[in-house]
Order: sequence, then structure tokens, then C-alpha cells
Amino acid sequence: MIHHTRALRRASEAASARDGIVARRPMLILGTAAILGLTLASGMVAAPAAGDERPDPLAAVAAIVIGEEPAHKRVDDAVIPLAEAEAAVAAADALNAEVAASGLDLGAQAALVDTRALEQKVEALDERTEMTGIVRTGLTARVTVETDDVVAATADLRARLTAAQEQKAAADAAQAAAEMAAADAAAALAAANTVDGAKATAQRMAASDYGWGADQFRCLEQLWDKESDWNYQAYNPSGATGIPQALPGDKMASAGSDWQSNASTQIAWGLGYIDSVYGSPCGAWSHSQSMNWY
Repeated sequence: MIHHTRALRRASEAASARDGIVARRPMLILGTAAILGLTLASGMVAAPAAGDERPDPLAAVAAIVIGEEPAHKRVDDAVIPLAEAEAAVAAADALNAEVAASGLDLGAQAALVDTRALEQKVEALDERTEMTGIVRTGLTARVTVETDDVVAATADLRARLTAAQEQKAAADAAQAAAEMAAADAAAALAAANTVDGAKATAQRMAASDYGWGADQFRCLEQLWDKESDWNYQAYNPSGATGIPQALPGDKMASAGSDWQSNASTQIAWGLGYIDSVYGSPCGAWSHSQSMNWY
């Protein structure tokens, strides 16, 4: 893996390279103008004598015009691609570590960005001083292309990780909501199964489902005080079960499959039984007083 310090060095070199290009640009322009002016004024430039190693002014002008500089002044064209490549590798490595730590399933596509090929080329280009210009230029071009590939793969992986994170967050929220709803339901059931909760439920059902008011509820309260003390778990050796003392208890299944554990289900069945047999709670209470059962 390419070290972070190398990436920092490359970034610094790239910045220096860019600054160098900008800094020399005015001098190149002035130099070109001066040499061209000289050429135009004299009308010609004398060819150098044999063995004279002084730079050819016309060659210098041509080199400046077409963007080439003497080797000792030329900006290393590999510096910026190297810095960009190492930054791309560092970003990919950081994202790969984030994906691995997340433990999320990102689908059938590759779960990590493969930077090995680019790293190998960067290592080779790092030794470019021993390369010919053609080899260095070709390798620099390949580094640029593969850097773009790594950047694109990193962006794709980031998008898939973000989508997986959002999906997990939504699933976690749904699970939390379901657990909260279940807890609320359990709390509501526990509250309804208490004596006070059962009486409140019975009074509400009697009024809403049958139109029975406070006078009828007083009769119902006395009736079920006598039968079960409003205990949904009450059981008589005869087989009578629950708050209304249904005989047998499984009769209450017609009101709900949870008749054994839910006072509200027992109450719903008991009110229906009273209505169909006695017409009202007070009618059932009167029969119970005279016959000791209802």
C-alpha cells in the first residue's frame, strides 16, 4: 500500500510544479518577444560556427512556441499524475476500510475498490529517472487512465455504501417501531387485564355496543364481582372460566382466539351472552340473585 506520507509529498510536488509553470509563463512570453524582435530587426540570425555549443535562438523560439523547454527547465510531467493517483488510492483505501467496518452487504458487485494495478504503475513511475522519455510518457498516460478508473470505482462504491446504510437505517427504524408497538400493546393488555382495566373496558363496551348506561353497569359490576372478582384467570372446578365464568371456557373463542389471556375478549363474549340470554346486565343480576347462577 502506498504510504500516506508519499501522497503528501506528491501533492506538494504537484503544487510546486503548477506554480513553476505559472511563474515561468511571463518570462517565456517576454523571452519570446525579445528573441523575435531581435530576429525581425536583424532580418536573419547567423548560423553557429562548427563546434560552437551556444544555444540556437531560432530553436529556442521554436521550442517555446510549441511548448517545449530545455531539459533542465522542463516541468516533470509525471509529478501531477502521480499526486492525483496517490490521492485516488488513499481515498479508495479509506473507503474500503469503511465498507469492511460497516459489515453491510453491498450486493453482487465488487465490495472493494481494487487499486493494485494502479499502485504497481505508480511504483514503477516513481523510478522514472531511469526511463526513456517515450516509456515515461506512456506510463504516465496509463497512470492517468487508471486513476480515472479508481476514482470512478470509488464513487460507485460510495453510492452503494450510502444506499446500504440508508436501507439499514430504514430497517432499523421499522424494527424499532415494531418493537415499540409490541411493547405498547403488551402494556395495554397488561393494563386491560387488571381489575380496574377490565371494569373500564366493560363499561366502555356496554355503552358503545349495547347502549347500557351507569345503572346497567352497576348490575354488571356486582354480577362479575360475585362470579370471578373480575379476574381473567379465574377458574372453577366445574370448568367455568374467566371473568364471565363461561362454561366451558372455550366458548369464548367465538370472540377471539386470545380468550385465555385477554380480559377484553372475555368481556366482549360475556356482554354478548348477557344480551342474548337476559337482555341486560340487570336482568342477568336478578337471575343470579334468585338462582345463584346465570
